[in-house]
Amino acid sequence: MFAEVKAVGIAQIEAARARIAGLSVLTPLVGCDIAPQGKTLRLKLENLQPIGSFKTRPIANAVLSKNRADLSAGLYTTSSGNSALGVAWMARHLGLASTAVVPSNAPEAKLEKLRRMGTRIETLSQEAWWRAIESGTLADQAGMYIDAVRDPASLAGDATIGVEILEQWPEVEAILMPFGGGGLACGIACAVRALKPHVKIIACELASAHPLQSAFAAGCPTPTAHEPGFVSGIGYGQVLPEMWPLARSMIDEVLTVSIAQVARAIKLLAENNRIVAEGAGAVSVAAALAAQYSPSKICAVISGGNIDSAVFAAILEGRVPG
Repeated sequence: MFAEVKAVGIAQIEAARARIAGLSVLTPLVGCDIAPQGKTLRLKLENLQPIGSFKTRPIANAVLSKNRADLSAGLYTTSSGNSALGVAWMARHLGLASTAVVPSNAPEAKLEKLRRMGTRIETLSQEAWWRAIESGTLADQAGMYIDAVRDPASLAGDATIGVEILEQWPEVEAILMPFGGGGLACGIACAVRALKPHVKIIACELASAHPLQSAFAAGCPTPTAHEPGFVSGIGYGQVLPEMWPLARSMIDEVLTVSIAQVARAIKLLAENNRIVAEGAGAVSVAAALAAQYSPSKICAVISGGNIDSAVFAAILEGRVPG
């Protein structure tokens, strides 16, 4: 069982920045001319990280925070893709073995990257995989389990994004980001609450898979339907109980968007800005385009760009993949 996840402070966040310097990229914050009327939208391009996802930051900080001797048997994680890519990348950097335990519907683009990195892949049913995430361990796996959400070092790695946004755009009024396990949203919020608490933290989910919105409505984590379509990495099961108190205290608002809105956002980003975003990475942009919020200076975090080529091609043709 995991302990309740607590907020990380500026000292922990700055230590993370120093620790992962040279591994993670200080990603650009770019303007976006597809913003709704009266809104200014800028994009934090975490899809430009070495593994194509923000997970570079939390995984690198989590691994480097461990005693090196404890890592000798290798690393493993449970992930639909991006966390596994982060673990594989760090394992290769340190000369260690790695294993990714993935769900049966994991995107092929991410699986192919894992194979190229030499990671051993194990596939579980959706239900068994989610149970493994909840428990945070698998008895038949050797090595150290790396948790990209509930480890305080992971949270501090995520929080470095928040510090960068505030430095790059001091006038920002709200930050929109996808909500999956909660590490990204809560990590960014830790930095924002410490440095500029008036900036709104807005989590974004799918209308067809919205555990955070359901938790806010019920006052506690509650199981929800999971119908994410082509979008992976968010909307699973329910909010992890260990993350709920922090999410409840840190997140100001939850917005939901349809699968069709996400596909439209991906298409617009590619055609107007030459930016490749995966489904979860574009959820924040889809919510920004819907303009169902009051702040006018908005930063949307594009959390990743690892999208299957067939899915991307279908979206560019104007179709919504199944």
